[in-house]
Amino acid sequence: MSSSKRQMRLGAFLQGVGHHIAAWRHPDVDPAEATRLEPLKHLARVAERGKFDAIFFADTVGFPEGPPALLARAALPYYFEPLTLLAALSGATEHIGLVATTSVTYLHPFHLARKFASLDHISGGRAGWNLVTSGTDWEAKSFGLSAQVPHTERYQRAREYVDVVKGLWDSLGDDPYLFDQASGNFFDPAKLKVLEHEGKYFKLRGALQSQRPVQGYPVLIQAGSSEDGQELAAATAELVFTAQQTLAGAQAFYSGLKARLAQHGRGNDELLILPGVMPIIGATEEEAKARYDQLQELIDPVIGLGLLSGLTGVDLSKYPLDEPFPELPLGEGWQSRVQLFIDMAKKDKLTLRQVYQRAAGARGHRVIWGTPSSIADQLQEWFENGAADGFNILAPTFPHGLEAFVDLVIPELQRRGLFRTEYSGHTLREHLGLARPLGLAA
Repeated sequence: MSSSKRQMRLGAFLQGVGHHIAAWRHPDVDPAEATRLEPLKHLARVAERGKFDAIFFADTVGFPEGPPALLARAALPYYFEPLTLLAALSGATEHIGLVATTSVTYLHPFHLARKFASLDHISGGRAGWNLVTSGTDWEAKSFGLSAQVPHTERYQRAREYVDVVKGLWDSLGDDPYLFDQASGNFFDPAKLKVLEHEGKYFKLRGALQSQRPVQGYPVLIQAGSSEDGQELAAATAELVFTAQQTLAGAQAFYSGLKARLAQHGRGNDELLILPGVMPIIGATEEEAKARYDQLQELIDPVIGLGLLSGLTGVDLSKYPLDEPFPELPLGEGWQSRVQLFIDMAKKDKLTLRQVYQRAAGARGHRVIWGTPSSIADQLQEWFENGAADGFNILAPTFPHGLEAFVDLVIPELQRRGLFRTEYSGHTLREHLGLARPLGLAA
């Protein structure tokens, strides 16, 4: 295999006991594992054994609204604060990247900059920050607001937020410490750059208490696919997670987002795009489809509809389940995901019931099933035809779904020369082929 051949980037998206909404009800799953650290350590090690670039945790900052009796029937997926969790998992792994979602809407940039700098140092340069702006009213209410900040304003604020965080990461520069016991200088005072920032949304004067992160900056990741989200990604992100259902749609998103980079003085190789994929793996196509059908049959209809209502920001319980999917406003929440469901319903003439059944699998991400070889074929098609630089893998159940992908699909990708057989570096940037940034003051 030529070392210069383009290879996939792979993220392992870890959530609860599986990404399918009914995963916790599957007979092969122990739902209690979602609340314990040791099973997550096992998953991180499995992903590292498979040479994944990174493990990834999503997050929200609040408890969803709804009748307690209804919420009790849903396996709420977020049990640990992800940065704290990744600090623990960094000690259980050696190479794999560690990506946490943190909202810029409800955390001051100084706190975020310090936490991610600490994780990057603790892990030896493996941290990644998935920037979100939070898209629900119930999260806003957790912080004393009556409703979420308007969509466009959230992204404008996020753009300034990134500049502040980078300035703080640059506070002490690289290699500032002297540890000179004779002179009494612990660090080189010439390396200190106090950030003085006064913008539309933030005003501060300060510096972090540590040198620049090992990677210069933790890898910057973004998952918004709306117009505002794509503009923020083109300006700031180095990796983008996205939900795409079709090859043509993924190709359009890929080429469109890459085309925006030049406006910000960036090259195409400075941003990687990883669509989410849920693979259902079987020894035969029929066995894989049967495994998917089994999960679908475990969906609680009330929970499935509730999930779709949460993703769209619209109470869908008032609409007939077996009529065409209703016209929905994009609203101030997750606009790109709402548009995805609208487009999916129009393309395939789906009812509301059929849309929530599809959403329950992977919340709008692509679901594929088949043998290890056919799964590899489907990933290769997108990778080699301008639709993806790799994939964020959403195993339907844990640990079995991730183990099957690592043991059966990864070797097939490696045989085709599409994925690494060993790590060639230590930091997440090295895994992804991303340059270490010099810093704003360089």
